[in-house]
Formats: sequence, C-alpha cells, structure tokens
Amino acid sequence: MGKPPRRSSKSRKHSYPRAARISETVREVVADELMRIDDDRLAFVTVTAVDVDSEMNRGIVFYDSLQGSDGDEQIVEALNEHRKRLQRAIADQVHARRTPILQFKPDETIRAANRIDELLRNDPMRNRQLDDDN
Repeated sequence: MGKPPRRSSKSRKHSYPRAARISETVREVVADELMRIDDDRLAFVTVTAVDVDSEMNRGIVFYDSLQGSDGDEQIVEALNEHRKRLQRAIADQVHARRTPILQFKPDETIRAANRIDELLRNDPMRNRQLDDDN
C-alpha cells in the first residue's frame, strides 16, 4: 500500500475558484439591487448568472424575464441606464480593488432548455409512448 496523499499545510477555505466566488457574489448584489430599482422594464427580470473575468475587468450579467426575447431590447436599455448604480452597489459590497464593467445578455441556456422542453411536450411520438406506458 502506498502512502495516503499529502494534505496541503494551507487550509482551504473555499473549494471553488476565486472568480466563481466573485461571480456568485456579484450576481447576488446585482439581483438585490434590481429589486430596489423602480423601473417597470425590470419588473420581471431575474439575474440567472454573472461571469466575471479573473482580472475583475468585465462582468457579463445573464438575465431572463417573463417577456422572453420580445422584451430584451427594453431590458438591456434599462439595465444599461442603471449600470453605474449597479457597479456602485458592487463596489460597496465586494471589497476588491476593481469593480467589473457590466455587460448584459439574455440567458440563452434557459431559453434553449425551455424550447427543448416545449418541443418534447408537443412531440406526438413521445406523447404516444407515454400513453402506451400508462
């Protein structure tokens, strides 16, 4: 039998990379701040993820809304209008040397999953199989 793997003398406080922790923290800050903003265009917007680069230069805020792609133009316009407020909230709550410049994009992953789900629900072959199983 070999020796057990050596443990690092440094205690690992976090099990995932710093960029992922910062991205999640920024997502929480942006989501909280959006709830405080009184703008009807942002009423049903959900921040699904934030991707902050390792240098904290840029952060892409992914969102989804009940309006779907029809509301994207107005939502991005509203988010851009409130960008400085959001960045200021990040600077106040995330103690880092830099605050990322935010960009806003719809979360296509969620939309693609919804389209796949809808196609599966409307698939006559799948529905026939489900009926046969019952």
